[in-house]
Amino acid sequence: MPVDPQCQAILDAAATQGAPFANDDYHAIRGAYADTTARYRHPSPALAAVSDQTFTGPAGAVPIRCYVPVTAMAGPLPCLVYFHGGGWVVGDLATHDHMCRYLAAGAGICVIAVDYRLAPEHPFPAGFEDCLAAVRWVAGSAASLNIDPRRLAVGGDSAGGNLAAAVAIALRDTGGPLPALQLLIYPATDMTADNDSLRDNAEGYLLTRAAMDLFTRWYVPDSAQRSDPRASPRHGTHAGLPRAFIQTAQYDPLRDEARDYAETLTAAGVAVEYRCYPGMVHGFARMGGIVDAGIAALDDACEALRSALNAAPA
Repeated sequence: MPVDPQCQAILDAAATQGAPFANDDYHAIRGAYADTTARYRHPSPALAAVSDQTFTGPAGAVPIRCYVPVTAMAGPLPCLVYFHGGGWVVGDLATHDHMCRYLAAGAGICVIAVDYRLAPEHPFPAGFEDCLAAVRWVAGSAASLNIDPRRLAVGGDSAGGNLAAAVAIALRDTGGPLPALQLLIYPATDMTADNDSLRDNAEGYLLTRAAMDLFTRWYVPDSAQRSDPRASPRHGTHAGLPRAFIQTAQYDPLRDEARDYAETLTAAGVAVEYRCYPGMVHGFARMGGIVDAGIAALDDACEALRSALNAAPA
C-alpha cells in the first residue's frame, strides 16, 4: 500500500525542514532527533511512580529510569528492560520516555529504561556492555526493585532492538538470566546486510541508508567487527533463545533485516511473532501523537508482553 497519509505528512514536513539525519554532525543530529520526538510524541498515561537512579556499569555509573504502573497486581511485578533507539548515536531517557510510560501502563509491568553509552564517543562494544550489565543488575536487584526476575523481558526499538537481541544471545551464552521475551521494534540485526528494503527505501522515508551507514561507522568503526553477534545478532547462533515479538514497517530500510531475523529465529526453533505494518516508516511507534498506527503497534507490544510475562513461572 502507499505511505500512510499521517506518515506522509511527517515526510513532507521533513522534506521542508530537513531530515534529522541529513548531516554528519552528531551533536546536531541529537538535537534534531529530540526535537522531532517532542513534536510527534503521544500523551503519556498516568503511572504509580517514575524514578531515576544509576547502577555501576562496566565503565562507571549508568543512568536508568524506572516506571511503575498503576496496578492491582500483588507481589513483585514483571519487568521489561528497555533500550532506546537512535542508531547507537542519539536518543536518551527523555526521547523514549513516552514509549516507556505507555508500555508500563499498557502491559501493567515495570519498565526500566537504560541510558547506555553512545557512539562515536563510546564505540562498540560500550553500549552493548552497558545494556548487558543493566539486565544482570536488574535481575540481581529484583527484591529492591519489587520485580520478579523470572518474568523478565528485554526490548528496544531500532538500535535498541539490536541491543536487546544481542543481549539475549549473550545472556543465553553466559548463564542468564534468560528473558521470557525479546521485544524487537524495527530492529537492526545485520550490519553486513544488502537487501531489497535497504535499496528500495534508501531515501525519502526519514531513516536513510546513508544515515544507517554513518551510524554503523560511528558505532563499529572496525568493519571486521560488524559480523560480531554483539553487533549483528543475525550472525550468532539462535537455538535456545527466548521467544520474540518482532515489529517492522513497510517503508523501513531495516524491514528485511527484521523479517530475516524472524526467519532465522524460527529456523532455530524459537517461537516468533512477526508483524510488518503497512504504509509505515521507520520510527512510527514513537510518533503516536500523529500516527495512529504507532499507538496500535505499542498496543500490540503490550499484548505480547502481557502474554509472555504472565505465562512465565509465578
